[in-house]
Amino acid sequence: MSILVGVDGSTTSTRAGWYAAGLARRQQARVTAVYVAPVSAGLAVTAAAAGLVAARREADEQITDDMRRRAGEFSQEFGVPIAFIAVRGDPFTELRRVADEIRADAVVVGASAHAGHRLVGSLAVRLVKAARWPVTVVP
Repeated sequence: MSILVGVDGSTTSTRAGWYAAGLARRQQARVTAVYVAPVSAGLAVTAAAAGLVAARREADEQITDDMRRRAGEFSQEFGVPIAFIAVRGDPFTELRRVADEIRADAVVVGASAHAGHRLVGSLAVRLVKAARWPVTVVP
C-alpha cells in the first residue's frame, strides 16, 4: 500500500503527516511526503525582481530542507519509511501527478485554514473531485 501525504509546514499538514504515518504503520504501507513550492507570479525582469526571485528561491530551499528533516523525524518516530519529494508548481496538479506516478492507494492532506476556500474550493475538495483515490482530510 502506498500513501501520499501533502506537507507544507502548516499545523494541519503536520497533523496529516502524523495521520499518514500512523496509518502506514498499521497497514504496513509506505509513505511519500510531497511538498509543493509555489511558483512565483511572473515578475518583470529587473534587478529588484531578480533579487526578489532569488530571495524567494532561497526561502523555498530552506522550507524544503525543513520539510525533508521533519519527514525523517516522522519516519524514525513512527518506524515507517517515508520518502520525501519536493516539486514546484500548482499543489493540486503536482499532488495529482505524483500520486499517479507512485500509484498511491490513498491521499492525505490537511484541511485548509483559508476562509476563501469555502467559496472557491480547497485543495482537498479538488483532490476529492478528481476521484482517483480515497482522500482523507485531516482537520
